[in-house]
Amino acid sequence: MTHDELSIDLKTEDGGNTLVFRLRGSLDLATAPTVRAALSDATEKGSRHLLVDLSQLEFLDSTGLGVLIGAHRRAAERGGSLRLVVLDGPISRLLNITGLISVFAVYHSLDDAKGERGRLGG
Repeated sequence: MTHDELSIDLKTEDGGNTLVFRLRGSLDLATAPTVRAALSDATEKGSRHLLVDLSQLEFLDSTGLGVLIGAHRRAAERGGSLRLVVLDGPISRLLNITGLISVFAVYHSLDDAKGERGRLGG
């Protein structure tokens, strides 16, 4: 996978109440519009709880962060939530440096995020 590629796997869980997005590759200027559209579409179609797994993401830039912030805001406006799964490494450091670790509900594993256990930075 090259630096400007991204794959998105979608899975509905919790009886359709949670939509899980697994991102692999880069979330940057080139791929942000696709992710923004997918997250917006999910929210517009009534998915209240979004879980975005960034554990296999190789790169995240400010445009990608903007997409996640927008999705977080839209979910909150509709009484829902956005949870992130992030491993220790560059993306975790980026969330810490920007202070977004305290804004987002961030977890180390998909199971922790589903059960809302072990939230980081919050």
